Amino acid sequence: MSAVAPPPVSESPLARILDDVRGELTAHGSFPPGLTDFNVERTHRMSRDPLPILLAAYERYGPVFSVRIMHMRQVFMLGPRANHHVLVSHADNFRWRESSFGDLIPLLGDGLLTIDGDYHRRARRIMLPGFHREAIAASAQTMVAEADRALEEWEVGEAIDVYAWTRRLAMRIAMRALLGLDPDDADKGALAAEHFERALAFYGTEYPLRILRGPRTPWRRMQASRGVLDEIVYAEIARRRTGSGSGRGDVLSMLLEATDEEGARLSDREVRDQATTLMFAGHDTTTSTISFLLYELARHPHALARVVAEQDRVLGGRSPGPAELHSQLPELAMALDETLRLYPAAWIGPRRAVEGFELEGRHVPAGAYVNYCSWASHRLPEVFPEPEAFVPERFSPDRRAALPKGAYVPFGGGSRTCIGMRFGQMEIKAIVTRLLQRFHPELKPGRTMTVRQMPTLSPRGGMPMLVRERLGAEETVVGSLASET
Repeated sequence: MSAVAPPPVSESPLARILDDVRGELTAHGSFPPGLTDFNVERTHRMSRDPLPILLAAYERYGPVFSVRIMHMRQVFMLGPRANHHVLVSHADNFRWRESSFGDLIPLLGDGLLTIDGDYHRRARRIMLPGFHREAIAASAQTMVAEADRALEEWEVGEAIDVYAWTRRLAMRIAMRALLGLDPDDADKGALAAEHFERALAFYGTEYPLRILRGPRTPWRRMQASRGVLDEIVYAEIARRRTGSGSGRGDVLSMLLEATDEEGARLSDREVRDQATTLMFAGHDTTTSTISFLLYELARHPHALARVVAEQDRVLGGRSPGPAELHSQLPELAMALDETLRLYPAAWIGPRRAVEGFELEGRHVPAGAYVNYCSWASHRLPEVFPEPEAFVPERFSPDRRAALPKGAYVPFGGGSRTCIGMRFGQMEIKAIVTRLLQRFHPELKPGRTMTVRQMPTLSPRGGMPMLVRERLGAEETVVGSLASET
């Protein structure tokens, strides 16, 4: 029998708040100790700079503790054992849909991020073939071609906001590789990209503004843009159903053609929700990770020199293919892994506990909101010595294999590991490789980078960098040595 779709979630912020308060008051058993008083300043800091609060609470209370954010007491669980408990060993005891991920439903619908249980497992089984290595390899040419096109606007000596530039580029790749739309088509691809960005901006607004309803509110603007996006996507689905757009090789075609064990296909709404979720999950995370990677390489010229030398040795100036992007650029791969350790785009994993449980000597009641936080867990010194330092060698094969289970979780884990992980990694490597084959990015003098949390980690205020002429591998090494002495 096919899995049953989940019931709708209330879009009323007042109803959600009342349910949260009721859940805490009726919880069976005590919550873990922690920062449980109502504190407006802490609530504001948690929305702007939560990392110091979480790491200090970890030192004071241990791996499992409570933090009150606005009206709601939340449980945070940090460290390898906590991550493994939530993601792998006891994953069935936690629900995504009833956590703050439910806030994404008004835009994303019932995609992989907002569904649970059998319905999630069915959707994931149907979608997995579209993300096997061979299927992703077919997108490599699109990634490289779009990167080359975008780099044509770069000129030595000018300043570029790498974050904004990458965001436009990642959206073009998403339009082509995920939806099969032409990003230069003003009536389809370009319009869909514009309204997806407008709708996504809702989640970057301050929480008090997000709960407002009515004309001219962020909510109403998000709903209007979702309507335009849906009109384009549903029209494309209908066109593909007739066979006029089949055989394209993009993810939308895969979703339309895939079947479950009983031969049933995804409905139009399921296809729309999964495609929109994939756009959200891939577009924001790719943009942020590339920005942070270039930032760290610019700050660590010796690491950049190793990446450049590897490019020259493996590629000799030619475009990378799927094989090189997958496994033949280990210096770039280690730099990417270390960037994801420091700045995991999906930095927090909100859940809601189905049943009460104990971990590390702490009791967590049923119904509690539970969060694992890769951003904080990746900066525990007992797991990653000198956690603030950028050290790509941490992820050499031997050192990576020695990490405890649950230590490194930038893509989640277990049955909910990010389905687009390989796609995202290939896209990041393709863009960064083509960029570094032509230019040398340099940080603007006096620029101090701070991190913004919503909806994913990103550099606050963008990532302005100066475009310099690319040096050869030997010159880059000499330059890096000189800058370090």
